[in-house]
Amino acid sequence: QLAFVESGGGLVQPGGSLRLSCVASGFTLDIYAIGWFRQAPGKEREGVACITSSSGGSTNYADSVKGRFTISKDVVKNTVYLRLNSLKPEDTAVYYCAAAWGCSGNVAEYGYWGQGTQVTVSS
Repeated sequence: QLAFVESGGGLVQPGGSLRLSCVASGFTLDIYAIGWFRQAPGKEREGVACITSSSGGSTNYADSVKGRFTISKDVVKNTVYLRLNSLKPEDTAVYYCAAAWGCSGNVAEYGYWGQGTQVTVSS
């Protein structure tokens, strides 16, 4: 059974950093592209970053996080990471990972959503 478990969220001050982890089970990372998404209260879920299934792992990012967030993967650990730097209060949200056949901006094309991890940026 395919599943993800996210972790690494927490409370951080503006300008701080976190590293989120997304551990995959039931498949290997050379099959699906993996996306990170976030959803703030009262807002729609939005894509943050994505990494393709290729060994090199091409990446793409939402404009709002370019230069601040970095997605990467460790195929030995079957884990995808999201490094969050220079965090802002508007980054506060529940962060999720999910799989798709390719990196797409369409949330509906992703499946096997994890339970999410809360990131709160506040002083």
